[in-house]
Amino acid sequence: MADSDRPKADPPAVRITDRPNGPYRVFGGIPLYDDAGNRFEVPPGDWYVLCRCGHSETKPFCDATHKTSGFNPETRCPRAEAHGT
Repeated sequence: MADSDRPKADPPAVRITDRPNGPYRVFGGIPLYDDAGNRFEVPPGDWYVLCRCGHSETKPFCDATHKTSGFNPETRCPRAEAHGT
């Protein structure tokens, strides 16, 4: 069966996804802490985005600087079948 023919499961309510050439998007109200244990105030809404290009002026949050910084990650999740899982 081709991947496009497989039924799509609903994504879990709590999850972190990486955006193509962009930030990590955090769903589900996951709290965020610094290394001293202080909790960040996260933006309101169902999700927030974390910088992964390293150029944001609002770290750890994304300010969209990746769009002009030449950020081009090559991270992709390998297919589970390729790893026997």
